[in-house]
Amino acid sequence: MKLLAVKSNYRMFFLLSLSMVSLFASQQSMAQEVGDHQYTTEAIQAGSRVYTQQCALCHGPQGATVDGIDLRRGQFRTATSDDDLRSVIAEGAAEGRMPAFSLSSVELSGVIAFIRAGFDPDGIAVKIGDPVRGKALFEGKGECADCHRVNGVGPRTAPDLSDIGAIRTPASLQRNLLDPATALLPINRPIRIVTRNEETIVGRRLNEDTYTVQVLDSNERLRSLRKSDLVTYEISDAPSKQPTTLSSEEVADVIGYMLTLRGL
Repeated sequence: MKLLAVKSNYRMFFLLSLSMVSLFASQQSMAQEVGDHQYTTEAIQAGSRVYTQQCALCHGPQGATVDGIDLRRGQFRTATSDDDLRSVIAEGAAEGRMPAFSLSSVELSGVIAFIRAGFDPDGIAVKIGDPVRGKALFEGKGECADCHRVNGVGPRTAPDLSDIGAIRTPASLQRNLLDPATALLPINRPIRIVTRNEETIVGRRLNEDTYTVQVLDSNERLRSLRKSDLVTYEISDAPSKQPTTLSSEEVADVIGYMLTLRGL
């Protein structure tokens, strides 16, 4: 009986250990999935030190002393993705005017993280992927083009994204994809209107003043309505789109593409 009890206890201990290992692996996987969209705070802070030592002499403490380049704001001459930045730093550019730097992979990732965090050591550095893959995802699997208009192509029922890369930061774009409810601007919230003639209008508000509201309805018609003619005027707190189901790498690629959209 004693031997049986020992075996039973050992078996329970083994199963509990196996369960704990499985739980730890699951938690690690979840942490990687959640955190894989951005660099760590440690990487950003380490990159800040490398930038000060290696890059600030030419680019300045705020990254804007070279004509046509503002590193803090994410404005580059040719680079778009993180891989582009990695190549420029490691291999040099501009016919030798930008020398190649011999940095370790950790130092290189840190500098990129610091740039993507907008030179804020305590900020959030968003990974930027390949814009070509991002365009394909935007127009296909991501279903972004089903609602948004880019450079004259696509519906008008959602905000036009033709210049989104010039007015939004990478962190803002990532938040729009991952948590649209917190990133949606008030002017872009869906609305529902019922007029005195019992017409129901669902659409997007374009402009509003004390007495009137201008709306793009679900049929892409521009409507200007007097508020005195409305029975109800509801502004939804919920966004019309849901958080993306794209993987972290795909999100990075879509952000890379949207950053190239700077208007015609």
